[in-house]
Amino acid sequence: MAKSEAITIDDQFSRVTFLADRKPDTTNEQAKKAFALLSEYRDGGIYIAHYAGTSEWEMHPKGDEFVQILAGETCLVLLIGEQQQRNNLTQGQLLVIPQGVWHRFESPNGVKVMTITPQPTIHSVELPQQ
Repeated sequence: MAKSEAITIDDQFSRVTFLADRKPDTTNEQAKKAFALLSEYRDGGIYIAHYAGTSEWEMHPKGDEFVQILAGETCLVLLIGEQQQRNNLTQGQLLVIPQGVWHRFESPNGVKVMTITPQPTIHSVELPQQ
């Protein structure tokens, strides 16, 4: 059995660098310093990120994703059928994204976010076709 240790989220944010202009086509290499894995969890992990801008579309076919806003604000857009459901979230709010739902983050003023993300994650720069 692996040893469990307490994680101090504020300390972990010292490991990441603010990404000021995230775009849907930002590469993993360009974004990697803005993200950190806090712990493996079930079939995925617990992550933090600090950025401003818009993410690519993503979807998790094997489980729900938990999203907690730690600072700043974001609009978490869920693609439900042909409709884009816009969820404005600020510090202290959370949203659970159902398994198989495409989504993206729009955070023009910056956000610090923690997610519990199942793997695999499927990405799309373009609006996915339902």
